[in-house]
Amino acid sequence: MIERLRNVAIIAHVDHGKTTLVDKLLAASGTLDRKEIQYERVMDSTDQEKERGITILAKNTGLNWNDYRINLVDTPGHADFGGEVERVLSMVDAVLLVVDAAEGPMPQTRFVTQKAFNQGLKPIVIVNKVDKAGADPHGTIDKVFDLFDKLGATEDQLDFPVVYCSAINSLSGPEPDQLIRSMEPILQAIVDHGPAPKVDADGPLQLQISALDYNSFQGVIGVGRIRRGQLRRNQQVAVVDREGGTRRGKVLQILGYLGLERFEQQSATAGDIVCVTGLDPLLISDTICAPESLEGLPPLSVDEPTVSMTFQVNDSPFAGKDGKYVTSRNIKDRLDRELIHNVALRVEQGDSPDKFVVSGRGELHLSVLIESMRREGFELGVSRPEVIVREVNGGKQEPFEYVVIDIEDQHQGAVMEAMGLRKGNMKNMEPDGQGRVRLEYIIAARGLIGFRSQFLTMTSGTGVMSQVFDHYGPVKTGELGSRINGVLVSMTGGATTAYSLYNLQDRGRLIIGSGVDVYEGMLLGI
Repeated sequence: MIERLRNVAIIAHVDHGKTTLVDKLLAASGTLDRKEIQYERVMDSTDQEKERGITILAKNTGLNWNDYRINLVDTPGHADFGGEVERVLSMVDAVLLVVDAAEGPMPQTRFVTQKAFNQGLKPIVIVNKVDKAGADPHGTIDKVFDLFDKLGATEDQLDFPVVYCSAINSLSGPEPDQLIRSMEPILQAIVDHGPAPKVDADGPLQLQISALDYNSFQGVIGVGRIRRGQLRRNQQVAVVDREGGTRRGKVLQILGYLGLERFEQQSATAGDIVCVTGLDPLLISDTICAPESLEGLPPLSVDEPTVSMTFQVNDSPFAGKDGKYVTSRNIKDRLDRELIHNVALRVEQGDSPDKFVVSGRGELHLSVLIESMRREGFELGVSRPEVIVREVNGGKQEPFEYVVIDIEDQHQGAVMEAMGLRKGNMKNMEPDGQGRVRLEYIIAARGLIGFRSQFLTMTSGTGVMSQVFDHYGPVKTGELGSRINGVLVSMTGGATTAYSLYNLQDRGRLIIGSGVDVYEGMLLGI
């Protein structure tokens, strides 16, 4: 049975088509029914994921094809959610690396591939969007090979299989000009080149928790791969935490994945990815093992946060009008709940009881949390993001990011000037010969805070900017691209009117509309 099991993670840069590819693989294997196929990106389950068109949480799914059982894990493409990628790579034996045929490998491709190589995983390369204008499938493979070489891949990893596809049109094949209207070539590549789990099915049980879920009926649900042995319903087990402490418990349910559903199983064997219930409280990295064999697995490592913000009780004149959870206790309880499954997040008490310093992997990581809390009815004040500076050998060091900017030639001057003001250090510049140019920079993370919206305005929405944490280095002196214009501030309280805003709009960019209640001292525009 283990020989016919494959555990595969799908990794890629944001927007290269991971989640769409999962849709099509589920449909090709007959796992989704017709009703579910109508929706795009079925794996993106939360409202924010659907609206932003990005994957935030790693998701598991499973499919059965030609007597094989394939567990697929869809991972986020943004470095801000890198904690999710690191966690799930511990559950799989191979990775599907999806690369856009027009864009080639991007910073995130490099980031997630590095993580996969660190775990010794073998890549299967999927070149997606081969029918896109400007696609260069063979050139993309050359770039992927160079990237693997730079990342120190072994000879086995460099000998990678390639499948070309256009996931949205359900086309795939061994060469760009040999595509068929089926996703079976990809499933065949997973079966042929993805190794079966190297596990011991007869030893004492060992399972490490890589992800957590929660529902009010079943409580905390732990997700992980069985490393060794067998797991049965109502089995007595021991839980070893990351500090080495142990406690006893009983597994109530074992759930497996099939398509978008979880189904109950009586038992599961080494190599399978399963969910277990009944073991509250569980934390990520906990090891579930047989009571007679207490062996904890090493804790999962996650990169340290680089950006922090202060969350505090809303103390503006409009406090208590919008949300239903407004006290510091409500906010603290919510942040503690978030910490359980959001492994890359850190929360510390601020300088007063109603302030909390929340640290994460980037602006996007924290903005998704703030937006989730706002939608749940929380009301809170947040400070501007700040980078986390650390002391090394008596000197201060700050985080630096590797940034790739893809823009039209006509915007090159403006973008290079803006990056210069933010003290960016250009590493490479590469025109693609079709009116676009790719710029690569190393820049202090604080120089990028707030730059994305300015960048989109500057390039009329046609620019693409991707960033990934690179290293900690000596703190840059001086201001990094601070705002040069002033702000519009309300001088009295009341409701805004269209007439007064009409006369103000020449003086700046308004951030509110008419008929909005304002208080004295409130920001109206910049």
